[in-house]
Amino acid sequence: MWPPFSLNRPLTWVGLAGLTLSVWLPDLALRGVAFTLVGLGLADAWRQVRRQHQYSRLGQEALALTEDGVIITDAANRILAVNPAFTRITGFSFDEVRGRNATSLAAPRHDSAFFARYWQTLQATGRWEGEMWNRRKHGDEYPEWLRVRAVTDDSGRLSHHVCLFTDISMHKARERDLRRIGFEDPLTGLPNRRRLHDLMGSRLRHLRAGESLDIALIDIDGFKQVNDSLGVEQGDRLLARFGQRLAHQMAGGVVGRLGGDEFMVIRTTTFDDHDKWVAGLQAHLAEPFELQGHSLRLGLTIGSCRAPEDGRESGTLFQRLESALYTAKRHGRNHCQRFRPALDIQESPQLGMVNDLRHALATGSQLELHYQAQHRLDDGGLVGWEALLRWRHPRDGMISPADFIPLAERHGLMASLGNWVIDEALACRSRWRRLGVPELPVWINVSALQMFQGELESALSAGLARHGVPASLLGLEITESVLLDERAGDIAPRLEALRALGHPVAIDDFGTGYSSLGYLKQLPLDKLKLDRTFVRALPGDRADAAIVTAVLAMARGLDLEVIAEGVETEAQRDFLLAAGCELVQGFLYARPEPAAAIEARWHPLRSGDGGAALAAAEANG
Repeated sequence: MWPPFSLNRPLTWVGLAGLTLSVWLPDLALRGVAFTLVGLGLADAWRQVRRQHQYSRLGQEALALTEDGVIITDAANRILAVNPAFTRITGFSFDEVRGRNATSLAAPRHDSAFFARYWQTLQATGRWEGEMWNRRKHGDEYPEWLRVRAVTDDSGRLSHHVCLFTDISMHKARERDLRRIGFEDPLTGLPNRRRLHDLMGSRLRHLRAGESLDIALIDIDGFKQVNDSLGVEQGDRLLARFGQRLAHQMAGGVVGRLGGDEFMVIRTTTFDDHDKWVAGLQAHLAEPFELQGHSLRLGLTIGSCRAPEDGRESGTLFQRLESALYTAKRHGRNHCQRFRPALDIQESPQLGMVNDLRHALATGSQLELHYQAQHRLDDGGLVGWEALLRWRHPRDGMISPADFIPLAERHGLMASLGNWVIDEALACRSRWRRLGVPELPVWINVSALQMFQGELESALSAGLARHGVPASLLGLEITESVLLDERAGDIAPRLEALRALGHPVAIDDFGTGYSSLGYLKQLPLDKLKLDRTFVRALPGDRADAAIVTAVLAMARGLDLEVIAEGVETEAQRDFLLAAGCELVQGFLYARPEPAAAIEARWHPLRSGDGGAALAAAEANG
């Protein structure tokens, strides 16, 4: 690392020559000169010694500063030196390991074949790097990332080994946590949707002759009322106890939580008692739960199926379970429905579309986002865009969202579809930032399924990090149906957390659902989006005019912005402007268009004086 001490220096040779001459020269003056030369040589040698000492001290300081452990061994792998980090990591002091073979510190997890490969690689290449398990002083084992280098002398013979290692036990623990998070429901500890797919596939592959799988999808009726009455904390406790009771009842089977208040159970059986088994599950789970002094009896809606009769693939069985559960809910709560082929026959015209939608999601090539501009009413200035999902089918052309969104919700594709929209909108917004498009938000629609399946926050955070877009440039439009869906639980804290990250939040299609003025006071919102059904007949329809005027007055009182969608005529625009509406969206201003069309208008003017002209044009809408 540092240059070695050397006699091959001019002043050193001069000093040696002076020393020789001082003996033989007869003249005292000449001897004095010779002694002067000796002094210069000694001074130079002393400077070398001091420099070497300083270099050695700096090297020791560097080794003491590093957080990685360092071991230096001789050719026989006996420990000659360690640094302080070695003691911090292993607990051994230098005196305790001096002269020991370094391999004696290894944990007994590695067999002789491992060490044979280790020495073979080190001898062949002079280096080795990889993961190894070692033991600390108190006996506990830990993983380390080890790098070893063989050091040779001037003749090429092995003289030392230098080992540098890092304790990676924390890294391993994080990996375990990530695997657990990826396959385990954090509230109940039960397998999540992804893990259930794997477990069901495994059980299907290992079915023997005469065996079947009984599968049930269980939804707790009215769970939102439990959260509203007792609080979210008690609601979570109830879900955990529900999962425990279900797991106890299904000993030897598989129990998992798909999200919200939906659970799944799987059993391998040789009995033909599917209906009796489902009825037994319902009766056992209907027993009261004691919670905070309350005795709660839960109603359950169950969809069930049986393999291999109803399918031999986990994806097909999941789809048929959801179809059975959906049918059970249509027949009323606290009801059981076993899948039957008639449910598929009922939907046979749409099954092809479902399969095509799955393919479109897998490839991502047929789905598109079109963007409709939003404007200020007073000056027409651009304030943002709404991202609208489109499906360009290779055979059927453009398919309306009204046709495929309900299918996606019914067949468990909505979470994947929503995640695709998030990623695509952020990718587009990132690209626009590079092109210099104004820093205005793109608004996306968030479905109820995205909220209650719990994947929204993780999809947003991952997308923002991946594309480097601030949260303020991605607005979230929540429909009123989300607020009323009991599966979403208490939505206010989640919206508050999203707003705290910087996302603006709006209520979409306001007034078309069972609107409650109460939630407008409680929920953290930035904007109301007035549905086009109230704008279409303006200004002639007195009832719509009165509703619009009332909504605008209420929004001003709550300090909320209002954007009216579906503005197509100048008369509608003039009425809304007079009524105090600030923002609009509709064909009068802009039609939805692909991102490429917006970029094509922007990019050609980026050079020369056109950039300033375009910036002014975009700012003024």
